[in-house]
This record gives sequence, C-alpha cells and structure tokens, in this order.
Amino acid sequence: MNQNEPIRDARQLGVPKMLILGLQHMFAMFGATILVPILVNSQEFPLPLSIQTTLFFAGLGTLVFHVCTKLKVPAFLGSSFAFLGGFAAMGAMNTGIYANMAPAEKLQYACGGIVVAGLLYLVLALLVKVVGVHKVMRFLPPVVTGPIIICIGLNLAPSAVSNASTCWWLALVAMAIIIVCNIWGKGMIKIIPILLGVVGAYIVAVITKQVDFTSVKEAAWFGFQPFINDFGGSVAKFDVSAVLVMAPIAIASMMEHIGDMSAISATVGENFLDNPGLHRTLIGDGIATAMAGLVGGPANTTYGENTGVLVLSRVYDPKVVRLAAIYALVLSFSPKFAAVIGSLPSAIIGGVSFILYGMISSIGVRNVVENKVDFTNSRNLIIAAVILVCGLGFSSGLTFNVGGASITLTGLAIAAIAGIALNAILPGNDYEFGKDDSHDSANLGKY
Repeated sequence: MNQNEPIRDARQLGVPKMLILGLQHMFAMFGATILVPILVNSQEFPLPLSIQTTLFFAGLGTLVFHVCTKLKVPAFLGSSFAFLGGFAAMGAMNTGIYANMAPAEKLQYACGGIVVAGLLYLVLALLVKVVGVHKVMRFLPPVVTGPIIICIGLNLAPSAVSNASTCWWLALVAMAIIIVCNIWGKGMIKIIPILLGVVGAYIVAVITKQVDFTSVKEAAWFGFQPFINDFGGSVAKFDVSAVLVMAPIAIASMMEHIGDMSAISATVGENFLDNPGLHRTLIGDGIATAMAGLVGGPANTTYGENTGVLVLSRVYDPKVVRLAAIYALVLSFSPKFAAVIGSLPSAIIGGVSFILYGMISSIGVRNVVENKVDFTNSRNLIIAAVILVCGLGFSSGLTFNVGGASITLTGLAIAAIAGIALNAILPGNDYEFGKDDSHDSANLGKY
C-alpha cells in the first residue's frame, strides 16, 4: 500500500482488503510460530509439542491480549523461542523423578513451568503498576538481559549442527533462501524469510524424494487439538525443578515484550506503554502464556515480524491483527495440515536453526551494544562474565536436595539468578530505563 497517511480504521478499505491484510499478518508470524513445535519435536529435544495446539493458542492468546489492552494495541502473540533452551533442558533431564520419564510427561512438567512463567508476567505487571516501570527495570538492565539472551542461543547451537548434519546440502538450501530473502528481498519477502526458507527447502526435499508422506495421507482434514481429544494427557504438571528450568526464562521474554511494545508505539505513533499501559500489555501476554502452558502449549510472546508488517502496510488498525488470530485458530483444527508440517526433514530444521539460534545470540549482543553497556567498568564486566560462564559451563545443570526433594537448576536458570543477584548487590548500577528512548525503544527481537 502506498498511501501517505497511515490508516487507523481498516474498515474504510472494505472487507476484502481487510481480509487480505489479516492474511498478510498471519503469514508474517506463521513460519516462526510453527517452527517452535517443529524444533521441540526434533530428535535433539524431543518433546511432543503439538503444532495444532501451538497455532490454537497463538490465535486465542492474541485475542486475549487484545481484550486485556482495550483493543488498542496492534500486536500478534506467537510461540516464544526464548523457551527452546528450557524445552531442551527438560528433554535431557534424567535425574530424580525425571529418570526414565516418558517425553509426553516431561512436556507436562515443562508446561507447568511455562504456567509459572506466565504468572511472573502478572507479578511484573503489578510491580509496574505500583512502583513504576523505571524502578522495576533497574533490576533488569541490559548488562543482565543481554548475556542471558546470548547464552540462550549458544546453548541451542549444538542441536542446529546435529540436525543439519543429517543432510548438509539440504540444510544449506534452507540457509541460502533465508539469507537471500532477508538481505535482498523486498516488501513481504523480506518480512517472512524463515517461512520462505522452510517452504523453498521443503519443495526441494519433495522433488528429491526425501519426504515421507505416510502420516500426511493418514491424517484427517479436520480434528480437535490434543488437549481436547486427550485432555488428561496434556494438562500441566508442577515440580520445583521444572519451574526453575522454565520460569527464569520469562526474564528474557519480558524484556522482549517491553522492547516490542516500545517498537510498536514508535511505529504507530502512540505511546502504548502509557495507554493502555505497560501493565496491561504484560497482563495480556502473561495470561496468554499461562493459559497455553496449562493445557500443553508453548509460551507466547509479542512478534516483531508483525511490527514489520505494520511498517510495510501503514495500516495500524488492530482489527486486521485479530483477523490473523482467527485464521490461526481455523488452521489449528486441521491434523492434515499439522502432519504436512511434521513431515519436514531434520536437515531443513537444522538449516533454519543455524540462522535462528545465531540470531538469538546476536540479539543479545545487540541489546548490549545499543544500550552502550560500558565493559571498561569492572562491575559490568564481572556480571556479564559470571552469567556467560554459568549459562555455558553448567551444561548438565546443578542438582541438589531440599527437604527430601531433588531440585535441578539448568545453566540458564543459574545464569539468570546469578546475574540478577550480582546486579542488585554490586554497587554502581548507573542504568536508568527510559533515559535514552532510542535505545530502550529498540526492538529486542523474537526468541
């Protein structure tokens, strides 16, 4: 669209154009949203996270978010990549109650941790409402969040190599398409490079007969999500170890949320941090995440891709984003569609992961650089150093007993706890959220 003035009420375009704009938003989020269950189902994790359930709660979570924010914020909520490290850690846990536990049950405990992570959003929302965003963010400066994000990407790197090694040339095809679309693509092509990389490489895989369509042929066109068909098998379970694995990751996703809200505000020209308020957007994201985790879905997060669509289309009406949410809900009722997605060769997943996991760590670096963290300051250097060593060094986690219960902390959980504690204890914290809007408003990316 080429209009000079942005459109804030899409009804003036007519229903057909509104439907197309909603479809564009769905395509923007689609590749990344379905990639989360694809990765979690891979042999490197592996946990049986459902594509249908993921799409269902992406759509439903977005609608809940819009209700919580008084229908004012044009944001889409899709599955969060920040929690991939947590899923990987849960899949690898083999101590205490997790010894010889079936993957499906491990997923239930992982989802219990996601529920708690969603509730942490509500805690932060309450703190923001009571004491103000500036005081809360003093405990979560870029010197803490940046290195944690870096660790998330680096911890996932071995799984990318393992998947890609099943067929290197096919993985390179996926990587090449993503790179070309992202660097030289125009318009919508530049917005959805991950989706195009998956689709393009999948077509090549079909042509070279590397795809098994058996499950696709057997799947029905219409069917309910697993949490409806087998409700008892998908309800979250709670354990201290699982909570300590998953919940601390909410620190990174909450920082992403704040960055995305700032970016959307800057794009649309309205201060959504003030009206409807950051506390309301956090509540919407938190409820959507807890609701998904409760019945077997991944954590949700605000999506930067859809902010890119807002820039591209200059249509700022939240109604078109809600249309995309409805499309996602409709697709979630098709097992055949989920089976097509599930037939992706591991090499394609590896190729996409090569780019994606590296970008997660790069976003952490960007977070540090854009906020001008001074590493000539010994305080900052020590905090970042401890976080990085804890996040990467405790590869098997740390297991200990409390009151007869076995508790396991993953490297990421240890890193988050150590970073927040050191930042609170060591003197000289000079970070002030909002001091430079150009930095705090930066879109921290999607993990």
